[in-house]
Amino acid sequence: MAENGTDCDQRRVGMIKEQHNGNFTDSSLSERKRRDREERLNIVLWRQPLVTLQYFSLETLINLKEWTIKLWHRRSILVAFLLMLAVLTATYYVEGTHQQYVRYMEKKFFWCAYWVGLGILSSVGLGTGLHTFLLYLGPHIASVTLAAYECNSVNFPEPPYPDQIICPDEETTEGSISLWAIISKVRLEACMWGAGTAIGELPPYFMARAARLSGAEPDDEEYQEFEEMLEHAETAQDFASRAKLAVQNLVQKVGFFGILACASIPNPLFDLAGITCGHFLVPFWTFFGATLIGKAIIKMHIQKLFVIITFSKHIVEQMVSLIGAIPSVGPSLQKPFQEYLEAQRIKLHHRSDTGVPQGENWLSWMFEKLVIVMVCYFILSIINSMAQSYAKRLQQKMYSEEKTK
Repeated sequence: MAENGTDCDQRRVGMIKEQHNGNFTDSSLSERKRRDREERLNIVLWRQPLVTLQYFSLETLINLKEWTIKLWHRRSILVAFLLMLAVLTATYYVEGTHQQYVRYMEKKFFWCAYWVGLGILSSVGLGTGLHTFLLYLGPHIASVTLAAYECNSVNFPEPPYPDQIICPDEETTEGSISLWAIISKVRLEACMWGAGTAIGELPPYFMARAARLSGAEPDDEEYQEFEEMLEHAETAQDFASRAKLAVQNLVQKVGFFGILACASIPNPLFDLAGITCGHFLVPFWTFFGATLIGKAIIKMHIQKLFVIITFSKHIVEQMVSLIGAIPSVGPSLQKPFQEYLEAQRIKLHHRSDTGVPQGENWLSWMFEKLVIVMVCYFILSIINSMAQSYAKRLQQKMYSEEKTK
């Protein structure tokens, strides 16, 4: 009896030691991962410029090597693509009656590709998203709206539209422009931009899906946050955690229509929807189809309507008059807005070959500089992100070497 009791006590002590060692190992591993993540986040151009540029160059070479290997493994598809490209090139350069259709298709293709690319840049991230709606699509819709109300038409001469907007020579009646006409004028570029944002949501989906199928744990902050959220779902108290859980439950339980609802409204938590769909192995076309419909059709029309109504003629005039009503500084703030609007009206009624002086307003100057700053910051974020990816490679290599020892 005494021997049996002693054996039980020894086994209990051994189990407690093993559990303590396991907890200690887990805590030390998580602490090490936290330190490594902080170390990676310090690899930025303004703190370690030489290291960041070196890591960025090495990561670029590694990515090029990986892409070359993938292309070699899919060389049959690559050969078919090159043959198709050769046929299209021959069609483009050979003279004939088909050239008018070729020029038309070329113009439409590059116009659509431009907006799809901006949409991808807006949502794909690479460190930070480039807010291309605020910088490009929103101002384009606003310019078309202001021009439509000034010209009473959306039949702008092509060329120079879309590079430059000028009023058509035809006579139009005051108030003949409709909201639907403006929506139709910018529908193609808006839908292409929305399709680009839908494509940009695919990386979180594929990352989570690959992690679930392989059983690996990617060192991705958003994915780790998602797993922690699943573990502590019952004890979540703060608003942010409950909002994330609501998105996750909506997508998981409702399926296609839940994804559609999340994609159809401006939703900063939609990355979580992509991770949720990938983690729970939602079929690709269910996820992408709902995302495409929501972002390229429903959400895009909501955003278009907002911009068009905001920049309609009477709303703009009211906003400018309200600026002038601000005590003390109102008239001085109102003047540049009035000058800018007047300059835009003059441009709309004169072709570029008539020699109208091109005066530069400080508002347009500030907006151009803002665009340049944001694009430069986006490029810097890509460099930092790729440098940090290379640092993560080094850390993972170190983990592997320690495990094999």
